[in-house]
Amino acid sequence: MIERYSRKELSSLWSLEHKYEVWLQVELAHLEVLAEEGWVASKVVQTIRKKAKIDVQKISQTEKKVKHDVIAFLTVIAESVGEELPWLHYGLTSSDVVDSAFAILLRESLDKIINEIHGFLKILKDKSDEYKKVICVGRTHGIHAEPTSFGLKFVLWHAAMARSLERLKGAKEHIAFGKFSGAVGNFAHLSPSQEEKICKKLGLKPEPISTQIIPRDRHAEVFSVLAILASTLEQIALEIRHLQRTEVSEVEEPFEAGQKGSSAMPHKKNPIGCENITGLARLVRSYAEAAFQNIALWHERDISHSSVERVIAPDATVLVDFMLHRLGEILKKLVIHPDKMMENVNKTQGLIYSQQVLLTLTQKGVDRKKAYGWVQVNALSAWQHQQNFLEVLSKDENILTVLSMKELKECFEPKNYLKHIDTIYKRVFHED
Repeated sequence: MIERYSRKELSSLWSLEHKYEVWLQVELAHLEVLAEEGWVASKVVQTIRKKAKIDVQKISQTEKKVKHDVIAFLTVIAESVGEELPWLHYGLTSSDVVDSAFAILLRESLDKIINEIHGFLKILKDKSDEYKKVICVGRTHGIHAEPTSFGLKFVLWHAAMARSLERLKGAKEHIAFGKFSGAVGNFAHLSPSQEEKICKKLGLKPEPISTQIIPRDRHAEVFSVLAILASTLEQIALEIRHLQRTEVSEVEEPFEAGQKGSSAMPHKKNPIGCENITGLARLVRSYAEAAFQNIALWHERDISHSSVERVIAPDATVLVDFMLHRLGEILKKLVIHPDKMMENVNKTQGLIYSQQVLLTLTQKGVDRKKAYGWVQVNALSAWQHQQNFLEVLSKDENILTVLSMKELKECFEPKNYLKHIDTIYKRVFHED
């Protein structure tokens, strides 16, 4: 597990102790069903539940000897109970326990991430409301395009995060499957009805058809959804990084008292948090690729997926949880400069209103091709000579024969670009 990025609440779910606790939970559910059907005395289940002890160190020591984690686990459990347990693990193969427990662990982890997303969505909603009427320049290809609302950036991110939330909920449902169908999935020693009962006790659904393992496309979905979520967090972080560039200076990551930006240059305040998010997103995406590779296994099962999942499951969930928390803190304390935004809106001296001038001319009956040529000639001249676009247009006789100065000036009103902003907010937030 990537310890540096671990947050205790989620990383503890992937501890060996908790994993073995869930394994024991699975074994007990299995025994309870056998007891209910009269295969084993109920006191056996009670004895194991009462006496079984999870000793991580002892299990690890035993595993070094037997070279098998489930056998090591079962050996130590039996020793802690202090008697022969012929019905423990009866009819099961290791993957019955491991895969069913893995489903529980992934579901628990996704629950934590889902809770974190709800808090993240609130931050985005609050920021979108605060900056709804703040004008900034929209950029396409990195070039100034037209005015827009800075609040819409937060709305856009909110919508993307809400989609990730729904994907995670779906992935949580699709991963919540257990299996107790035996070594090759044909129920040679337990029955499908017993599997259903065991799964129900664990809050899982029975896998409709399994081999020795649960099909890995279910797991690949989880990691692909986490990768999409991480990529959305990177999208937000990348925008902040661009807007913090010296040439733009519209936002800044919070810079704490005593913080240093560079070992060489005392003036530096770098977007290190967002750069960190960008780098971690690359890791999470790589875990999705590894999960895709796990889908194709030999025949009824090989073990090549197991080593992969021991790494990517804790790492992907821990990293996404960390990324959500860190970026959420950055967004909450983000330093925003509306004055600089307006300065940048005016940086091209009105060129960003060229489309509005073009459309106003066409509304007056000018052929679009002709109107485009008029506007473009003036725009390129204004850019080349660093002149105010409105002033350049006001000297063009072709345009002044069609538009009055009042109509021309109205084309340069930035608030015109926010006339449908309430509708966009309603679409995303479903507000009346």
